[in-house]
Amino acid sequence: MVRRLGDLEDAVMTRVWDWNRPVTVREVLEDLQQERSIAYTTVMTVMDNLYQKGWLRREAEGRAYRYEAVSNRAAYSAALMNEAWSVSDNPAAALVAFFGMMSAEQREALRDAIRVVQLDGPGDGATAPGR
Repeated sequence: MVRRLGDLEDAVMTRVWDWNRPVTVREVLEDLQQERSIAYTTVMTVMDNLYQKGWLRREAEGRAYRYEAVSNRAAYSAALMNEAWSVSDNPAAALVAFFGMMSAEQREALRDAIRVVQLDGPGDGATAPGR
């Protein structure tokens, strides 16, 4: 089961995804401190939790770790959508309602995605940690 990231987890993962490279707790802390007052130990705990949940991998560097994302934001979003859809008692109605909420740009992106899947054939799809 994929759970939605909490606000602070999402703030941390957004930086890791955007930077697309291994990062230290200190780097994330310094960037977060531009928006809010937050302690090093809080960021360290959140990043350790994300590691324990399978969202981050880490490698020791001296007395600290460098963290990097296990998957990208697209895989996370896809896993959330799949989870929500799979628990519906009427998946077809859920999809119709979801499509009805989409903007014209999102519907065009959906059409493009369907074309890609049809050209490439069925696959395993994007997965996220915890699956």
